[in-house]
Amino acid sequence: ERERQRDRNRDREKERDREGEREIERERNRDREKKREGERETEKKRERQRQREQERERERERERERQRDRNRDREKERDREGEREIERERNRDREKKREGERETEKKRERQRQREQERERERERERERQRD
Repeated sequence: ERERQRDRNRDREKERDREGEREIERERNRDREKKREGERETEKKRERQRQREQERERERERERERQRDRNRDREKERDREGEREIERERNRDREKKREGERETEKKRERQRQREQERERERERERERQRD
């Protein structure tokens, strides 16, 4: 009977030891899983950070592109304004030339009228001489 009791005690002790080992293994597995979960969370955070940074970079690139467009538009507008100024200058020059031509024509006309008046005066003088 004592022998059987010792065997039962020994068997219970072995079972407690095995259960202790299993509990230690479960604890190690929980710790490993917790560590892996922490690593996955850390990687997710890093990935979200990378994505946010990429999005910021894309936004900066879009802003640079918009700035280039605005600069190009301003440059085109300056060019168009320059062309308009050149056209206004040409128009002023043409108008000045036409004005000069009108003045020249007026002077010629006055000269012709004076010439005609002198001719009439000479004609009258000849008439008086004949009389």
